[in-house]
Amino acid sequence: MSLFGSHPDWLSHTLDHAGVDLPEIKTHLPDGTRVSRKAVGVLDIVPPASRANPNAEAIIVSAGVHGNETAPIEVLNGLVIELLEGAWELSCPVLLVLGNPPAMVAGDRFMEVNLNRLFHGAHGRSEYAGLAEAQRAQFLEEACRQFAMANPQALRHYDLHTAIRPSHRERFALYPFVEGRQVPVSERDFLLEAEVETLLLQHKAGTTFSSFSSSLLKAESFTVELGKVKPFGQNDLRRFDGIRDALRRRFRGQPAPSRKPPFDHLTVFEVVHEILNTGKNFRFHIPDDVANFTEYQPGTLIWEDDETSYRVGHSPEAIVFPNPEVPVGQRVGLMIREGGVR
Repeated sequence: MSLFGSHPDWLSHTLDHAGVDLPEIKTHLPDGTRVSRKAVGVLDIVPPASRANPNAEAIIVSAGVHGNETAPIEVLNGLVIELLEGAWELSCPVLLVLGNPPAMVAGDRFMEVNLNRLFHGAHGRSEYAGLAEAQRAQFLEEACRQFAMANPQALRHYDLHTAIRPSHRERFALYPFVEGRQVPVSERDFLLEAEVETLLLQHKAGTTFSSFSSSLLKAESFTVELGKVKPFGQNDLRRFDGIRDALRRRFRGQPAPSRKPPFDHLTVFEVVHEILNTGKNFRFHIPDDVANFTEYQPGTLIWEDDETSYRVGHSPEAIVFPNPEVPVGQRVGLMIREGGVR
């Protein structure tokens, strides 16, 4: 297909043109579905207007915002191959994004700065002026805005990741903070269908891709962690059947299956403390190799500096995303507490 020139698929085309500005190209599938390659790694796909959209929704799915998190990229590429080959029909508009192609080629998390800290307008800060990743964040924000305006249905956004470190809970989702909202039942069902059984409710708006789309585009958005980082070609994609099948079902507009054990309930956590690098002789008392969701007992010293410290409160708390190697002012980790089952 002319969308990808001589390349066999979307992923190979994206890797081969990483960092290149290409003009938008549009085409139509035999069934009337319109496919637009908006830019390298960005596809806007809309079914014919005559086709029913049973869930009355439009969906953004992103992967590769961190370039070394390859399994979700391969899953998304596989779904594009199926669609373009006519294996099934699309029922709702979708915007598909491979976030950071240069980092994907390099096999690195990012090139100059963490792309997933540049959304919600953060790309405009002076310290990021002229950086390619800041420009990419700005472009992706605008692409999502245009998609949302063109498709006024209920908007969903799933930003797919894999984790740098091991986790006691292999698959989990983060729900960005928006004042007063709660997770709809349909989204809880989707996560369980995707074999994601842990949900972390975030405590404030951030600068991640999913926080941007939830806060500014009013999307039901999630950052979804699906396993462990591995290079291209080394993923056991059978471990990602859940998210693949759940997305395909949503794209086709089919009803959600009933919940079945073991994926019949969500365990919910809430943030109780955000650890920031204060720069004041900051000392982090968590081992470098600790797994996400490692639990600490009341009174455990987590961090301290020259002026203050933090200890676990009256009940056990777990840690996620521990990373002391961040600049002053950035997040070192989150302390969370289990808040129930849904």
